[in-house]
Amino acid sequence: MDELAVGAVAALGWVGTVLPEMTLFGRRVCLVADLLADVHAERICLGQEPVTDRASVSTWAWPELAGRVPEPAVRIVGAVAVARHWRTGLANAVPFLRYGEAAMVLPTSAVLTHDYLANCLPRTRAYGVAVASAEPDGQVQVDLPARTERAVPEADSLYRWVSELAYDQILDSAGPAPRS
Repeated sequence: MDELAVGAVAALGWVGTVLPEMTLFGRRVCLVADLLADVHAERICLGQEPVTDRASVSTWAWPELAGRVPEPAVRIVGAVAVARHWRTGLANAVPFLRYGEAAMVLPTSAVLTHDYLANCLPRTRAYGVAVASAEPDGQVQVDLPARTERAVPEADSLYRWVSELAYDQILDSAGPAPRS
């Protein structure tokens, strides 16, 4: 699954680190995040490790904590859902449109159906979700590019939590070096 997500990100031209598949909000996706080096360096200097507790991060929006919470060290580029059927892929990808781009990777056999043409493509165009197809040998190609003219909302507590999870995964994938 992760290899197909990496192939889709490359085919779509997204810039960022493809994180291992995880379940967020009940959806299985691979997040794509871009590490913000300057903020990461500042957080290292201040000893501010990722905070992955959703309840703790939700308090960061409180007015009394203004100026005391760490800046997001990653930017969420998008989310990729790898699925066998377009309905599952679309259901997994759409909730992440509020944070960035969204895409789904489907097997070529699912892309070559009447259901895909008549039902999937109109829905993915309406939402702006990109569709990539995966060959049996692992080759991934873009079938439908994403719509990119959407406005990015201000970072809310859910975005901050997702970015902290992504930051934690990026640091974990960097190796056994100490974080601070």
